[in-house]
Amino acid sequence: MSRRRGVMSEGLKEELAKELGFYDVVQKDGWGGIRAKDAGNMVKRAIEIAEQSLLNNQK
Repeated sequence: MSRRRGVMSEGLKEELAKELGFYDVVQKDGWGGIRAKDAGNMVKRAIEIAEQSLLNNQK
């Protein structure tokens, strides 16, 4: 099984986990301990941040 390299930096993932309220799980169990729903919410929030950044850069 090949391991995929993450796209998000560790810092961004930690920031999102704190914002979304499950950083305690990450600290206790690592990234493998989070629920699929939480992982999906992280990706969704990261996309929202990227889209907002693009909009702000177009102004």
